Amino acid sequence: MKISYNWLLDYIKTDLSIDRISEILTDIGLEVEGLEKTESIPGGLQGIVVGKVLTCEKHPDADKLSVTTVDLGGEEPQQIVCGAPNVAANQSVIVATVGATLYPSPEESFKIKKSKIRGVQSLGMLCAEDELGLGNSHDGIIVLEKDYKPGTQAADVFNVETDTIIEIGLTPNRSDATGHLGVAQDLAAYVKYHIDATLTVQKPAIDYTPNDSAPAISIEVKDTDKCPRYAGIKLDNITVQESPEWIKNRLNVIGVRPINNVVDITNYVLHEYGQPLHAFDFAKINGGKVVVQTLPEGTKFTTLDEIERSLHSDDLLICDATAAPMCLAGVFGGATSGVSDNTTSIFLESAHFEAINTRKSSTRHLLRTDAAKCFEKGADPNIVIEALARAVHLLEQYAGAKVASPITDVYPTPIEAQPITVRTSYTNRMLGTQLTTEEVEKILTALSITILEKTADSLTVKVPTNKADVLREVDVIEEILRIYGFNNIEFSNSIKSTISVAPTPDMYALRNHTADHLSAQGFKEMMAISLGQSKHYKSFIQEDDKELIYVNNTSNTHLDVMRPNMLFGGLEAIQHNVNRQNNNLKFYEFGFDYSQVEGEYVESEKLSLLLTGKKNKESWNSNDDTVSFFTIKSAALQVLTKLGVSNYTTESIQDEQFSYGIALKKGKMTIAKIGKVRDSIAKGFDIKQEIFFAEIHWYNFNKILRKHKVTYQAVSKYPKVRRDLALVIDKTVTFQAIETIAKKTDKKLLTAVNLFDIYESEEHLGKGKLSYSVSFDFQDQTKTLNDKVIDKTMGKLIASYEKQLNATIRK
Repeated sequence: MKISYNWLLDYIKTDLSIDRISEILTDIGLEVEGLEKTESIPGGLQGIVVGKVLTCEKHPDADKLSVTTVDLGGEEPQQIVCGAPNVAANQSVIVATVGATLYPSPEESFKIKKSKIRGVQSLGMLCAEDELGLGNSHDGIIVLEKDYKPGTQAADVFNVETDTIIEIGLTPNRSDATGHLGVAQDLAAYVKYHIDATLTVQKPAIDYTPNDSAPAISIEVKDTDKCPRYAGIKLDNITVQESPEWIKNRLNVIGVRPINNVVDITNYVLHEYGQPLHAFDFAKINGGKVVVQTLPEGTKFTTLDEIERSLHSDDLLICDATAAPMCLAGVFGGATSGVSDNTTSIFLESAHFEAINTRKSSTRHLLRTDAAKCFEKGADPNIVIEALARAVHLLEQYAGAKVASPITDVYPTPIEAQPITVRTSYTNRMLGTQLTTEEVEKILTALSITILEKTADSLTVKVPTNKADVLREVDVIEEILRIYGFNNIEFSNSIKSTISVAPTPDMYALRNHTADHLSAQGFKEMMAISLGQSKHYKSFIQEDDKELIYVNNTSNTHLDVMRPNMLFGGLEAIQHNVNRQNNNLKFYEFGFDYSQVEGEYVESEKLSLLLTGKKNKESWNSNDDTVSFFTIKSAALQVLTKLGVSNYTTESIQDEQFSYGIALKKGKMTIAKIGKVRDSIAKGFDIKQEIFFAEIHWYNFNKILRKHKVTYQAVSKYPKVRRDLALVIDKTVTFQAIETIAKKTDKKLLTAVNLFDIYESEEHLGKGKLSYSVSFDFQDQTKTLNDKVIDKTMGKLIASYEKQLNATIRK
């Protein structure tokens, strides 16, 4: 939110510097994110002065140029060549001196230099309106009607206003500070408590000429839940024209584009009070009646930006007597009911709309207007009439308005502040302070919080309705703390803590342990956002639309779903790196994916691994191999081993994500999926190299490791015995099957099974056959093994392989 320093000083008279005010605002919860000096005219007309044209003669070599001598208040007149048709002697003109910078537009500037024009020296420039940013006219130079002393600064002639923009990061709970007046009142509360108890806030003028004898405007509110209060007044004799300079300056400095006096005044009051207003052309209100209601789902409504919108059944509309929509309540006006140059009579609205419904309508239609932002924070329902009266006062002064009706105020159930009791002892216990009840009372009074009842240890107060978030005792204590000052809270020399037992397993510790391991293996941790593009999931993996969780993202409309998997966020990271010639990548990410299962939202924690490019950095002593499926599989299995997860089964998979891969399961529970990402998906992200992906179901570890027991076994002092077998098997048989059979055949002595060679030859082995060279390690913890025992076990293994896998043994 942008606040004008000059505008702020209209309500609070203080000699505090802008830097000190910024510090105070940040201390009281209105964090100042930046300060920017600005001028009502770009450049502040620095180096621009009033000059008196002494002589004006034709240029010797150019018919359309004149050579002038101009008194700029210095010792000697300056010679300036001018091409304007209206230049003449004895004129008071505006002169840009040598070294001055002109800003014809916010995007354009140029510096005045000494020059020769057609052989004649020129030491400055006589200026037109558009060259100074004062207007659009370029018909001739500016000729002042009043005689000014030569050398007078142009900034004084045109009343250039310098200001400082205070950029405040307004949090959603600060409904009391959505306008300049609210910020001034909050600033004044701090100053009154800490610096000057006599400081007062100067309220703006709201005098206007009422007309209670005229007929009232008919207003009907059909949905008082969505619109608890609606007020309005009719104004005649309106002259739509340009606003006075001071209003335009106020709006320009905070980034609001002036339009005309009627619209500008409604915007001015919005940013003054934090109360949105809306002006309707009364001639365009059919039946002269205003109806606040919802309309059927799908009703078409064209808004002020000329876009036809399809309304939701919950959208609140301001309609006329024929139920024709004129405005999306609290959000945006309609294309046909707004004020135009021909408007002579208006209906001026001031209302209070329910916060949540306003926010939903605003985001649903992607209309994030200043009005909607005020209402969705919880605007003050009891400032509606005051803000309306302020606007009428300004319209009488600057639009010639005549009040043509009394104010109609539909407020069936007034919203009143509920009494809250604040205990001093509890306040001190919460804040770590030693405030007295009198000091608490002083702070609350400075905040315009009414004291209803006082005891030795408590105050019963009534909080103004502009503080929509202050509903409980702790909320009032937070208000006390803001004004008392966070920096005034003393630090204790002691630390109090509750002894607690970490959960088993401690998933936070395991996450850190795993991250350390992966980082040590050369992986880089990444963090992708939890939002994704639905088009990716629909086009690449045919994700069921019913399982996607859509979000109404107004800032980045393409990010419209919560990500159902973590692959595409990783692919975007790879794409970003590959586009910058960083091709060898090893990423890991801890995160969540989201889906809908039978109408319920499901959040699943995952660990993802991504590999692409070369295994190792380029070096004279390392190979040039690229990563493969076995690289990603090894990395994933190492994670499982580090965490103590074992005794899982392996299944081959081939789905929308993977061209090939495996799934690791423990019973029916999936532990991980590992595989090669389909080339079609990679190409969709303009990635031309192979990508390997592992998705580890991190949350399932919590279930597995609860039952996991860590056991210790001493290193055996007896030697291991290794035996090898060369098995001729079908190509369809996996090493996993060989390993599983071995472990079932001997659970006592067999300690390891390893595949160390693969041989393939149709000539020697036959079609569709492979030879696996497999090693088996045996060890007894109690004695040295002899050949008889080993031979017996190997015989069982051979028999099992021949029977179950139709294997033959190569000699």
